[in-house]
Formats: sequence, structure tokens, C-alpha cells
Amino acid sequence: MQFRLLDVRFAADRKAWEDAWARWPAREVAAHPEYARLFARTCDRVVCALGEGDGAFVLFPLILRPISAEPWAGPRDGRWDAVTPYGYGGPFAWGASDDHARYWEAYEDWCRGARIVSTFARLSLFPDQLARLPVRTEDRAPNVVVPLEGGEEALRREYQGKVRRWVRVAERAGLHVEPDLEGARLDDFVRIYRHTMERNGADAWYFFPREFFDAIVERLRGQFAFFHAITRGEVVSSDLVLLSAENVYYFLGGTVQAAFPLGPNYLLKDGIARWAIAHGKRRYVLGGGHEPYDSLYRYKRAYARKGEVPFRVATWVHDESAYAELARERAAFAARGATAWSPRPGFFPAYRG
Repeated sequence: MQFRLLDVRFAADRKAWEDAWARWPAREVAAHPEYARLFARTCDRVVCALGEGDGAFVLFPLILRPISAEPWAGPRDGRWDAVTPYGYGGPFAWGASDDHARYWEAYEDWCRGARIVSTFARLSLFPDQLARLPVRTEDRAPNVVVPLEGGEEALRREYQGKVRRWVRVAERAGLHVEPDLEGARLDDFVRIYRHTMERNGADAWYFFPREFFDAIVERLRGQFAFFHAITRGEVVSSDLVLLSAENVYYFLGGTVQAAFPLGPNYLLKDGIARWAIAHGKRRYVLGGGHEPYDSLYRYKRAYARKGEVPFRVATWVHDESAYAELARERAAFAARGATAWSPRPGFFPAYRG
């Protein structure tokens, strides 16, 4: 299998990445170069480790983070680490059966040459999309996937009773769901999303700037959709979902607090699922909670009582001595500021915990 490192900064590489993605029947949005660019800082590099040969393909989108950008590291530090973009990532694989051993040998060679200390991969929920991994995976949290292939009747049978009741409440109140495939009501979405993040005291990371959403609308045509719950012409709940050939992924959303008694978000999730069924999608991925089995997870589980699937990650340490050295540098930096630091249990890479 031939290994190629594609860098989105170069037009020829970006086109090769897009062409490989377009040949993949599943065409997961998380594997698209424009999706990866959404989560990269200006100091980062967005790359794809592409494997191709004998009818087999591997597509591994990554964000390379410079160690030198960290306040505890030296500005001349030439080392990096690699991470998949936010969400459900690769290494994705399709085509002819292949053991992928040569691909991983080439990946390790590239990491050593490029001074990549470690790789952290958030994996697809669907194992049949993934390359055979050379490292062990770790379960992190349960996620909820709503099956759609049984049609609308089967969909609603899997709802908990409260979901069906809230859908009826919203319908009786005159709410309806409007799909928006162009971002025509982006202003409404941004307003409601920010309102929701502020109300919930969300981490700063979730306060995406307007440019983030503009980039989705401009660069990911056909890979996103907004859905709005509307009453008397006013949007009171709004979700942004991501679209692949077979799956719909809940991404971001919110609801106006004053509209809670009308149940708009229940109607919205039901409307998205029914739209997805009508458009031939197999699964509606709602994701998980902030913590395993918290209230957000239980809310999502109400839409698919048998829909729990594990979310897994994979980790590589390519340079053991550098990995340990970076943890020592982080601790020394903290000590110089008269504070203590130690890696968070379970966090990877440890020197960033």
C-alpha cells in the first residue's frame, strides 16, 4: 500500500484528499478536509495520511499541533503531536481487504521523521468504517445512535413514552419543523445557540465565533443541514446536523428557554429523524453526555432505548523518551510558577492533561 502525506495548505494535496474522500461510498463529513480545517488553530497543520493500493484505501485526517505553541515549551521546540478533529474520526478504510500493516509501518516512519511525539484518535462509532488498528482501543463513554432503517413506525416505537408525549404537546401547540439546507436562518441559529451556551454556563471552547458557522455554510455544502422548530413565524429551537452518505450526526443546537413548555426540541429531534428516513439515511447519531450516563445522555437515550454504542479512542506514543521529557518540562514550568502539576488520570497525551 502506497503511503502519502497530504497537507491542506497545498492545492494539489487538498484536491487529492477531496478526490479520495469522494471515492469513498460512506463519505463521512469528518473525513473531509474542510471539516478538519474548522478545528485547527493558525499555528496547526491540517494533514491526511492517505494509504492507497490494490483496491484498498485508508484516509486518516489529522491536526498537527506544534509543541512550541505551549507556554511551558521552548519556542524553538520542533516537535508536534497529532489528533483527529473533534467528533468521530478515522483512520477510515474501505475497498479491498487489506491487513494495513504496511500502512502503519509507513505511518510510524513518517511520525519519526516529522518528530510527531504522539497520536490521539477519536474513532468512528462504526467499526466497519475503520482500518485495522495496530494499538488497543479504549472505551470512553456510551453514545446514542437512533436506527432509521425500520421507518417512522419503528422509530417512534423505540422512543420512551415522554418523547412521544412531548411531540404531541408541540404538535398541538402548532409548532412545525423546517429544514434549512442552505443556512438561510443562520442568524436565528447563532442567536439561539449562544443563548443556550450562556444559560448552561458552557466551557469557552463551545462559544464558536460566527466565522466558524459561516465556514460550514460556505465550504461544506451538502454536508450539513439546519433544522428549526418554529411557532408563529419565530424560531424557538434550532439544531445543526452533519450529513454523510448514510448517517446524520447531531452537532450543535439550542432552545429558547421561554419555549420549554411547548417541547420544541423533542419535535425537532423527531422531525430530523423523519427527514433522515425520507432521505435514505440509516442512522441518526445523537452522541453522548458530558459525563457517562448524565442527564444529557439520558435525554438522548430516550430517543432510542436500544441505541447505546461505545465511543472509543486509540492512542500511539511514537517517541517514548520525548513523551516523558515533555511531561517533565510541563511539571518544571508549573514549579517555576510555584504551582504543582501532574497529569490528569486517563488524559492523553499526558503532558497536555
